[in-house]
Amino acid sequence: MVISYDKLWKLLIDKKMNKTELKEQAGITYNILARLGKRQPVNLESLYKICKCLECNIGDIMEFEIE
Repeated sequence: MVISYDKLWKLLIDKKMNKTELKEQAGITYNILARLGKRQPVNLESLYKICKCLECNIGDIMEFEIE
């Protein structure tokens, strides 16, 4: 099973926000952004911060892809 954060990147484009702005506004680290970019798992607290910042639900920023 692979985690896809493609929805997050599309949402950032729609909101005209870059990754650095997301990092600062959501209060997450560069390491979390790197893990997201590599499709690696991140902790639920980080996902919550991102959702709160973007005013969305977790299903709006990620999904599981069955291999």
